[in-house]
Amino acid sequence: MSTLLYRLGRGCFRHRKAVLAAWLGLLAVVAVTALSVMKPFTSATTIPGTEAQRALDVMEEEFPSTDESHVTGKIVIQAPAGQKITADAPAQAVADLSEKAADTPGVVSVTGPAAQSGTVSSDGRTGITEIVFDAEKADDIPDATLLTLEDAAQQARTAGLAVETGGDAFSPSISIMGPTEIIGVLIALAVLILVFRSLRTAIIPITTALVGVAIGVLSLLAMTSVITMDSTSITLSVMLGLAVGIDYALFIVSRHQTQVRQGMDPEESAALATGTAGGAVVFAGATVVIALAALAVVNIPFLTVMGLGAAATVVVSVLIATTLLPALLGFMGRRITSSRIPALARSTARAERRQADPRRAPAARRWATATTRRPWQVLILCVLGLGILSVPVTDLQLGLGGGPDPHSSAGRAQKLIDDSFGPGHSGPLAVLAQGPDKTTTTTAAQQAADQIKDLPGVVSVSPPIASDSGNAVLIQVTPSSGPDTQATAAVLSEIRSARDSIEQQTGTQLNVTGNTAVNIDVADKLSAALPVYCLLVMGLALLLLTVVFRAIAVPLKAALGFLFSLGASLGVLVAVFQWGWLASPLGIADTGPVLSFLPMLLVGILFGLAMDYEVFLVSRMREEYTHGNPPTEAVIRGFGHSSKVVTAAALIMIAVFGGFILAEMQVIKGMGLALAVGVLVDAFIVRMTLVPAVMALLGHKAWWLPRLLQRILPNVDVEGEQLRRHATAPQPLPHQTPQTVPALPDRYDQ
Repeated sequence: MSTLLYRLGRGCFRHRKAVLAAWLGLLAVVAVTALSVMKPFTSATTIPGTEAQRALDVMEEEFPSTDESHVTGKIVIQAPAGQKITADAPAQAVADLSEKAADTPGVVSVTGPAAQSGTVSSDGRTGITEIVFDAEKADDIPDATLLTLEDAAQQARTAGLAVETGGDAFSPSISIMGPTEIIGVLIALAVLILVFRSLRTAIIPITTALVGVAIGVLSLLAMTSVITMDSTSITLSVMLGLAVGIDYALFIVSRHQTQVRQGMDPEESAALATGTAGGAVVFAGATVVIALAALAVVNIPFLTVMGLGAAATVVVSVLIATTLLPALLGFMGRRITSSRIPALARSTARAERRQADPRRAPAARRWATATTRRPWQVLILCVLGLGILSVPVTDLQLGLGGGPDPHSSAGRAQKLIDDSFGPGHSGPLAVLAQGPDKTTTTTAAQQAADQIKDLPGVVSVSPPIASDSGNAVLIQVTPSSGPDTQATAAVLSEIRSARDSIEQQTGTQLNVTGNTAVNIDVADKLSAALPVYCLLVMGLALLLLTVVFRAIAVPLKAALGFLFSLGASLGVLVAVFQWGWLASPLGIADTGPVLSFLPMLLVGILFGLAMDYEVFLVSRMREEYTHGNPPTEAVIRGFGHSSKVVTAAALIMIAVFGGFILAEMQVIKGMGLALAVGVLVDAFIVRMTLVPAVMALLGHKAWWLPRLLQRILPNVDVEGEQLRRHATAPQPLPHQTPQTVPALPDRYDQ
């Protein structure tokens, strides 16, 4: 692999204009295609095969909606205390509002508040006006239409009513790159400037990462024409594509810059950097891709799309790092080593003087020496600290919530509904009865209604409604709790437990469905699939790392360290989003269950990133060990060579992921926080503190591999050791053994 990448890097360097033109052409083609064929996103979360989903499919056939292809919204109106919206001046204001809304261009229909339809509260003070728009998605609604409706709402406010807008039509659109994401990119640029001591060199990884994200995201947008996709898939691809794209370019450019500064020809350096650091990039990207693609194994469609979409963006990032990046290095030439900014030039000179001073030990070597000198103390301290961070995981609650921002108009509208109609009004459960004929089915549904209304946590049950075919009868159950609560999940379980006797007596089938039931079933299915997925990923980790390091203890250590990182990340997530710790400073307006698919995404993403750091750190330790250094000395020397670039890579990851913590959507906040904490813990506590201590304790045993596996396993040259040795080291004399080949010069260090 290293030889192939070496030739690829050299070819891209030489033919840099053609390579650049090819990538820019691909970007243009993908952009035109995406803009031509992309379809609206969907927020539906389904898992085929669950009871709620099967019943929902039947319900949609038996009770079809005429407005399925149109986006809807709602206007919530509340009269002053002591008044009703159905009488006197408030009633006239509501009627005027409905009339103006109906006359607004782009509005298909308006349904005002009515007691018989359940859109007027029991005290008559609050009502809901439902609006259907002539659009398939919220972004297609003209701004003039929304402004006209807002003017109508403002006129109702001047009449003394409290008026708020909500629903899909009034939800803010999601921007792929907003101010919060740009903050993360700027912090990453600052880190790169500190690493390279050159602004123009630091811009290269940012540029290649943005190109990779653009191509990956535009490709996903084009795929919406053939598959159903949630907007969260795009956000995840942007988040992950930026992080790995910058990091992978950092690994290669850092190696290239060091080599050119030490006198190597830029073309040879770019080829060698692609063949060595590029090999590690390919393996690192492969681990992330495999972990994300493995999400398809759990057979959850929306999670499969999310995982494959993010994996595709990572693939693009790897391809760009091994092709477009060497081409851009060709345009830079020897300028990669210098800077026109005086402060950066002076910083480079000072750094070179420090490196030339034999009396000054680098900070990385001092840190590695300290951790290996007292390995047991370091091990105990790290395990205790990570264990404490993981304690909140015992209270982990999963859900598919994520309501509107309480400070927005949509959030205030939802609060008015919850206070006036009850929290369960927005998430009713639907009981679907299916039987041999209309009479039998209606009787069974009525019996179910009589039994369900006496269950704890149930506010009301609607009268049975038969479909036109008579094959199905529907009743609606309104719980006293919100849709994303444990209390509502308990009500769902009670209804399903109470139906058996009715089904046996009437020969009918009773299923509970509706969006709330579907979401609860999805959360349960995800919880059940999480251990299976963890075992799959952990098994994959052991297999891949055994092949890479040709050892048993190193993969086991890496897998256990990953579990610590995952536990700490989930623990912080629970403490912040469920318990409310630091919620206000982080801008989290509403706490609640953790998004049900987030733990599974964390397993996939953090596994890949953790293996990145493991490979870059431990492979250098392995190289020092194979050159004859004692185990502890190999750990210290290897850590000293590779820790700088790993530190910079981790800081960039944290900056990019941390930028998403400032996003408006709770889902994105949770993903950003969990990934930022996970990378922080894994890079600085597990890989750069715990790993050196454990490696020192293991000694020679860290690199033991049974003879049978030595013969079976392929020798994967991830770091391009054979390529570097062939290019720089003298050939051994006939009487020399491989162990007597001199060690690699320091110019090939990370």
